[in-house]
Amino acid sequence: MKIVFATNNTHKLQEIRAILGPSFEVVSLADIGCHEDIPETGQTLEENAMMKAEYVYNKYQLSCFADDTGLEVDALNGAPGVYSARYAAMADNGSTAISHDSEANMARLLHELGNNNNRKARFRTVIALIEKKDVCPCGCTAIKKVHTFEGIVNGEIIRERRGGEGFGYDPIFQPEGYDQTFAELGADIKNQISHRARATQKLAEYLKTL
Repeated sequence: MKIVFATNNTHKLQEIRAILGPSFEVVSLADIGCHEDIPETGQTLEENAMMKAEYVYNKYQLSCFADDTGLEVDALNGAPGVYSARYAAMADNGSTAISHDSEANMARLLHELGNNNNRKARFRTVIALIEKKDVCPCGCTAIKKVHTFEGIVNGEIIRERRGGEGFGYDPIFQPEGYDQTFAELGADIKNQISHRARATQKLAEYLKTL
């Protein structure tokens, strides 16, 4: 089955392909000739995921899914949350960081947590799927079906970076039940237990029913 994943993030693409396996041909935005910077102006992960999926579906009329992920830290009242990818760039401290600057994002998070002993956090991924359904055999008219899938992994923010794999906040997030960070555990284990893995497994279970 061929389906569009509304991303050009190579890390996400590799993770999703590994989780879904060979039964699905997952293509990126670049693969369908979409090079636009799709707006992510929603106030929630759900809104952002749906916004990206809707953009692709409306322009290309292809079944597609999009995700948005946030790191939610208890002691920071759920921040950075929906702003995780651009957390440092939003800092009102003269920061010159740009969106998706992982090092700067981690530095701001660790600074704001300081010596707070409450390090509880969770990663949450929301996947929005828009499924094209042909109304007649020739495909001249179509309807769409919308589905959302959520994956959560609880853990804690450690006090210093550990590990060289992964991306984003992986070097400072230690999942519950493990004594290593996502960046130390490696892709094989992360792809079994991560927030994205859990949301993607729900997506895969649904797609296999089609």
